[in-house]
Amino acid sequence: MINMKINDNTSNEDKPLLSISIPVLNEESNLDALHERLIIVGKSMEHLCDLEFIFTDNYSTDSTWIKLEKICSKDKRCKAIRFSRNFGFQRSILANYMHTSGDAVVQIDADLQDPPELIKVFFQEWKKGYDVVYGIRTGRSENILSNYFRKIGYWIIDKLSDYPIPRNAGDFRLIDRKVLDVLFKIKHHNPYLRGVIAGLGFKQKGIDYNRESRSSGKSKFNLFGLVRMGTSAVLSHSTMPLRLASVFGLIVLLISICGAIYYTLLKFLDPNLPQGLASIHILVLFGIGLHSLFMGIIGEYLLKIYLIIRSHPLVVIERHLNFKDEEIQF
Repeated sequence: MINMKINDNTSNEDKPLLSISIPVLNEESNLDALHERLIIVGKSMEHLCDLEFIFTDNYSTDSTWIKLEKICSKDKRCKAIRFSRNFGFQRSILANYMHTSGDAVVQIDADLQDPPELIKVFFQEWKKGYDVVYGIRTGRSENILSNYFRKIGYWIIDKLSDYPIPRNAGDFRLIDRKVLDVLFKIKHHNPYLRGVIAGLGFKQKGIDYNRESRSSGKSKFNLFGLVRMGTSAVLSHSTMPLRLASVFGLIVLLISICGAIYYTLLKFLDPNLPQGLASIHILVLFGIGLHSLFMGIIGEYLLKIYLIIRSHPLVVIERHLNFKDEEIQF
């Protein structure tokens, strides 16, 4: 049971600004409930800090933007930007971070699976000196197959990464401004922010919580989306696939040399030995398949380099609410 009580020694004169980052996509049925709960959290923290709420609409096709217009007209702490198309979840989060002004930023999904009330706990740990405070999902209301698949994915990403990435941790986290300043200096095309932030170091802490099921709407992550994000995570934060390609290539080369020596000696010992047509075909096909795999791995890394060098905008903003024109980054 998490103790929500916070000892406050912060004076009204030097209250920090806490930005709440909320990426949305087709969340019309959840926005009102989310805003109400955020207002309650804000009232309970008004003696601790000031709040702003930054929404990034990743080109929703429902009435999400209309809902955001109504919310922003009633609550001036709320700001929103809408992209010209769907640029992907991770890029939506990063673009959101770039439009925040807070001394620290808390990112939370709009589906209410992550409890807004936990923001108070994150804030408390931040005041203790932690630069990154993230939620660790001790339980989640999904089917067994999905949970098992996610656990395997987190394990693979952690093992292949060049540095430890917290397992069962999503994007529900608080980040200090100095961490964001470093994050913004890194060139990204399709960032895996969990890995990038974990790799930056700083003082970090995980908070256990139970993730609820969606209150309304459908999840935007299907099996293909999870595999795609996992692949991006491995390629962005690990050189292990390239090293494995080199190791397997060396092993195959040694096996081929040993095989060549063996068959040469065998031919000298028995000149009448029949031709090994089947074995030759198997070895050739195996070699082609192995080389194709390695070329594919190298190609994926080259593609990521190319996309970064091409330097297309992270996102393109179509509209914005409660922002001044000079505050828009893209």
